[in-house]
Amino acid sequence: RLAARLACAMKYSANVTSSRRKQRKAHFSAPSSERRKRMVAPLSQELKDKYNVRNVPIRKDDEVMVVRGTYKGREGKVTCVYRKKWVVHIERINREKINGATVQVGVDSSKCVITKLKLDKDRKALLERRSHTAGAEKGKGLLTASEKEAMENID
Repeated sequence: RLAARLACAMKYSANVTSSRRKQRKAHFSAPSSERRKRMVAPLSQELKDKYNVRNVPIRKDDEVMVVRGTYKGREGKVTCVYRKKWVVHIERINREKINGATVQVGVDSSKCVITKLKLDKDRKALLERRSHTAGAEKGKGLLTASEKEAMENID
């Protein structure tokens, strides 16, 4: 029994915790810079094919489509990324309060798909850096012919 418990409790790095409590604390007390990285949204299929990137941190002026929840299928431009509440506000997604005032409804960034990116030099650099083809062009992760031959002859 002890061996089974130790086997599932093993970690690869001593610097990383696997404690649920500590992970939740790190998530909810994360600084704004960390929240930016965690508030990512997947790209649409066309953008994935174009940039070879799966998701990017969401930002103001991106155009998104909501794919889950009450507002599923609604499209609009991101008006605000509210990092403190972990939500994004999207144009034309709002509701009326009891007193008649309209308020924007927060949508989780993971429940949106980015359909059009707002590109500037930093965003272009990020896409270039994260592109999966960039590594392939440099030869990263690819075996040479001699290495393939050596791998086949191992026995």
